Amino acid sequence: MLTVQQISASFRSWLIGLWIFLESWAMSQTAITPYLFFSGRCEEAIEFYRSRLGAEVEMVMRFHESPDPVPEGMLQEGFENKVMHASLRIKGVPLMMSDSCNSQAQFDGFRLALTVHSEKEAQEAFEALADGGSVDMPLGKTFWSPCYGMVTDRFNLGWMVMVPGPM
Repeated sequence: MLTVQQISASFRSWLIGLWIFLESWAMSQTAITPYLFFSGRCEEAIEFYRSRLGAEVEMVMRFHESPDPVPEGMLQEGFENKVMHASLRIKGVPLMMSDSCNSQAQFDGFRLALTVHSEKEAQEAFEALADGGSVDMPLGKTFWSPCYGMVTDRFNLGWMVMVPGPM
């Protein structure tokens, strides 16, 4: 018969083994995460997505907080207090962002697709993103979605907001 201490030690070893396995498995998973550059407006973008889409801010690091100095001449003058790196989650989906090293970055040739569960959620997200931006295609029914629209937000970032259609 095993003692409580033996069972406890055995269980603890099993948990540690499971934790090591899960950690190594998670680290080996391939992922594509959007990394967006806001040309000096990243802090404003973080607050906008937090307040309008409920984004959870996981971390923010400014250039002057970097453990390694930025190479000489790489950082635009006045960007020392700008965001070097930030991580957010919008409805559980990771999104990384930065101010970049200068004010030259542009969003061109892509859109972020935001898929939500209901038409009400789509309408709320669409209206929030359109505030200060522009509607490119109003929300409406398409052959692939009961509710789909395109909007460009105040940071000139294009979005496609949709509810999944029947499979």
